[in-house]
Amino acid sequence: MQANTEPALRLTTSDRPARDATPRPRLTDDHVERNPGIALDLDVVRALRVNRSAVERRAATIPTRRTVKKEWQAAWLLRAITLIDLTTLAGDDTPGNVRRLCAKAAHPLRNDLVEALGVGDLRLTTGAVCVYHALVPTAVEALRGTGIPVAAVSTGFPAGLSPLEERVREIRASVAVGAREIDIVITRAHVLTGNWQALYDEVRMFREACGDAHMKAILATGELATLGNVARASMVAMMAGADFIKTSTGKESVNATLAFSLVMVRMIREYQQMTGYAVGYKPAGGIRSAKNALEYLYLMKEELGNRWLKPDLFRFGASALLTDIERQLEHYVTGRYSAAHRHPMV
Repeated sequence: MQANTEPALRLTTSDRPARDATPRPRLTDDHVERNPGIALDLDVVRALRVNRSAVERRAATIPTRRTVKKEWQAAWLLRAITLIDLTTLAGDDTPGNVRRLCAKAAHPLRNDLVEALGVGDLRLTTGAVCVYHALVPTAVEALRGTGIPVAAVSTGFPAGLSPLEERVREIRASVAVGAREIDIVITRAHVLTGNWQALYDEVRMFREACGDAHMKAILATGELATLGNVARASMVAMMAGADFIKTSTGKESVNATLAFSLVMVRMIREYQQMTGYAVGYKPAGGIRSAKNALEYLYLMKEELGNRWLKPDLFRFGASALLTDIERQLEHYVTGRYSAAHRHPMV
């Protein structure tokens, strides 16, 4: 009998309550049926277990198990561009720099690189543009006709500690002025105190306020203390109807890591096996290099498959990442690395 080489990687207990063993297909190559959420099942949530040492060992192998070079690397980097939520969340944001960011989202590569790579027919754009609520109308107007959605950070971003009614109003206000995606933040205290019912009710309320806009639930993984808490918060957010789960606001001291990501994508897989619904994933914060982006693409391909390499199920939350991807593609075309100022973001 062949030995199981990774017996400790099972992230959940095997005695969880059984659900539909043969859920009807809800995911195709060109369509994702939206996750409506399910009733909170505390037996499932409390049964979740994470072997930290096994997760860390597996995460450490991700950058070394696979590599792509030359034209294959260029192709993967072009795909990565389409997965970026191009983001500006600075205190000094202005309508002018948001318009420039939107122009970059619509034309993410310099024309000479597009021509040299022969990808003009692909009409590459980023996956979305992500801004504060006050700048949603500016971004919507700047992106009109491009098909690129505007994502708004909401619910008292980044701390999520404003009164609940204000957070709900903020979601509705962003949707009303044209945001098609809402990145909400959860109350971390609900996770840290194990108040899963409160977390579920909060995220469910946010989901209802989003209406037709897709909701990404930011867990702020660096503030949740344990990988077990990350797993349970992921599961509760999906049960409450999250369309995506997202690592971080980008404002925490620890943001996206491969270990956090491994736990979260395993929960996505677990949830799909339970319900049949596919939930997206968004790592955010600190992803600045093309090499790092490729590592996350390897993770998604190995853990969830090629279908999670499309923008309806995977996004990067990033601002500086596109600059390094452009530099790597210029190196592929010319054999030389260019200065970052040749690839301005705004």
